[in-house]
Amino acid sequence: TYKRFAGLMVQLLHKLKIRAVSGPDTLLKVVKNPVTQYLPTGARKIGTSKTGKLVNINEWVTTLPEGKPVVFTLGALAHGKVETDYEEECISVSEYPLSGSVAAGKVCCAFEQ
Repeated sequence: TYKRFAGLMVQLLHKLKIRAVSGPDTLLKVVKNPVTQYLPTGARKIGTSKTGKLVNINEWVTTLPEGKPVVFTLGALAHGKVETDYEEECISVSEYPLSGSVAAGKVCCAFEQ
């Protein structure tokens, strides 16, 4: 539920990590900058934005090299664009603004096919 999600986000901001109820596993953790130190070496870094180059995500995914890691930046913003210095390319998966969950769903579905 949204109430549980909001509670988890508050816990994340206060304690800087969320642990599993049933054990010592860490589920979410706030990391220090630069975020690029946590990304796989040699990964292609792709940003998503309505203002990016419009692509058919299902066809675009097939052009990616096999076995090479890919990192996506999903802004989940109603307006504007996430500004990062590590993106190599910025694409748009729709000609319309999308919520973060819909954009993430489109990208995941394209990789599943």
